[in-house]
Amino acid sequence: MRTRTTTAGLAATLAALLALSGCTSSDGGPHVAPAPSAAVNVPGQGGGSEYEGPRPQDQNLLAWTGDPNDAGHVTAQSAAGVGGRITLVRVVLRRQITWSNVWLGLAGIDPNAQLSNCYLGVYDATGKLVASTADVSPQLMTDPVAKPLPLGKPFPAPAGTYFIALLLNGNWATNALTLKSTGAGISVNAGLTPPALRYSTVLTGQTSLPPTLNLSEQSTGTINTGWGSQWYGIS
Repeated sequence: MRTRTTTAGLAATLAALLALSGCTSSDGGPHVAPAPSAAVNVPGQGGGSEYEGPRPQDQNLLAWTGDPNDAGHVTAQSAAGVGGRITLVRVVLRRQITWSNVWLGLAGIDPNAQLSNCYLGVYDATGKLVASTADVSPQLMTDPVAKPLPLGKPFPAPAGTYFIALLLNGNWATNALTLKSTGAGISVNAGLTPPALRYSTVLTGQTSLPPTLNLSEQSTGTINTGWGSQWYGIS
């Protein structure tokens, strides 16, 4: 004999179950839970609903010292102030990359400058030089834009702390040869001490990047006069 199930019977059974579980609405009827709202899927953010801000990959870069949109200030210093000094900017890689270029934000040029022995390099957390460019003096004389300066040889850079080194030599007019930066000034090293300063200088009288640096000798004297927080990108 088949049992015939009616709509009325199902409704009565459901009401009884809801009454036993204490699920009632304010008017005494069964409470029906609302359907969960769907998460907003933001392209490029893994389906999450929170905005995480610009990333280096948005501009075809692997890493950077900060969003270039915030690098509006320019840093300028006399040749006597920074010539021959090695300026270090710390960058922390969160994953391994193949590092081929250092992007420098060149804001202004001095067409009458006489530049030579100008280099960019990369030091690891132990102070070892792991890559460097050829003399970039010609690139500092033209096109005040963000530009990639190739390392002599790309290298695999595991996750960790690195320091981008800039060495300038020659003569130029102060406030003419200028670099993009955040304008953070003296606060750039808040909470930090050598050998982990975010912006610093080491050594004087250099015409090339030495194979090793003693990072415990990091100095903020020149940084605190306004030569600091330069913007760099990595590709």
